[in-house]
Amino acid sequence: MPVVDIPGSKSLTARALFLAAAADGVTTLVRPLRSDDTEGFAEGLTRLGYRVGRTPDTWQIDGRPDGPAVTEADVYCRDGATTARFLPTLAATGHGTYRFDASAQMRRRPLLPLTRALRDLGVDLRHEEAEGHHPLTVRAAGVEGGEVTLDAGQSSQYLTALLLLGPLTRRGLRIRVTDLVSVPYVEITIAMMRAFGAEVRREGDVFVVPPGGYRATTYAIEPDASTSSYFFAAAALTGGEVTVPGLGKGALQGDLAFVDVLRRMGADVEIGGDRTTVRGTGRLHGLTVNMRDISDTMPTLAAIAPYASGPVRIEDVANTRVKECDRLEACAENLRRLGVEVSTGPDWIEVQPGRPIATDIKTYGDHRIVMSFAVTGLRAPGMTYDDPGCVRKTFPGFHEAFAELRDRLPG
Repeated sequence: MPVVDIPGSKSLTARALFLAAAADGVTTLVRPLRSDDTEGFAEGLTRLGYRVGRTPDTWQIDGRPDGPAVTEADVYCRDGATTARFLPTLAATGHGTYRFDASAQMRRRPLLPLTRALRDLGVDLRHEEAEGHHPLTVRAAGVEGGEVTLDAGQSSQYLTALLLLGPLTRRGLRIRVTDLVSVPYVEITIAMMRAFGAEVRREGDVFVVPPGGYRATTYAIEPDASTSSYFFAAAALTGGEVTVPGLGKGALQGDLAFVDVLRRMGADVEIGGDRTTVRGTGRLHGLTVNMRDISDTMPTLAAIAPYASGPVRIEDVANTRVKECDRLEACAENLRRLGVEVSTGPDWIEVQPGRPIATDIKTYGDHRIVMSFAVTGLRAPGMTYDDPGCVRKTFPGFHEAFAELRDRLPG
């Protein structure tokens, strides 16, 4: 039975780096993800004057409750959305002038709901070129706090950034949310804030975060549930079996719910205390599924959808259009290139049963497109990618790990 060792969660690693940097004392992160995104986040912290020490399995961060150690910095956020959204928020708690920029791909991704909320809280933040996009400059003087209204309908990361900021403000925060996507990611944030000694209350649409800062701790990072989805899907598709240790009933990450989708399609799923196993049964049923809360796994489902016995319709995933690329259209275009019939709407995609023929996958530089269609390729050998290396964003060793799994699954 293949047991797959999945790298640490990107979402948890990014949040843990913010919390560790803001905490009073030295924090040790155990088995953090080492990828382009998280290395970019750690490098950004270093540019802001935080000390980040690394060993192969742990990172140690000297926290600074008063914000960055330097009064001027230029930070390059690479492709990382968490880096690009969380670090300017962290910098606002300090005193100095901090300039942030990002890759062309990240420059295209929206920031405006977050930067608008920060400005409403009195943060002096200026977009240098396009309003609501990188590059931007923060002239920081600490954050007083108070009440703010936020639209998190495009990305839950806007709300996460403000929640993380709350304990570092002088008066605390009351965040009124008018729309919210990917709710499980917000629950991850709140659980992790608790582990670092902060509390969050929810009163209807208002999140209440008292001041008081964070306490340093030792924090173990779970394996990445979104990354696990490709390996679970591989088992469901081939009639094989895959177990991922470290992800079980107590897992923080909502994307583990992807296995419930596989169960509805006919796979056998077992979620234990500290591991999850998926066994393929040789059949996949079509279904209609709302993936608003687990939208990062939408491409994984789209990639195996042609092999289902009936149509697969994925709904309420408008926010996937503003990820690393327009994932809805990227999936549709690649499925059509594979010879599969697909239709899309503003927030849905429907895939008809088909027999994919291997082709060159257009990746749009998006790690999740490559990893998803690698699963399709298990039944359509000879698949190629125009940018296979973009997996370094979250899983530099993906191709090797997936090839190893392929050799252990039924042909």
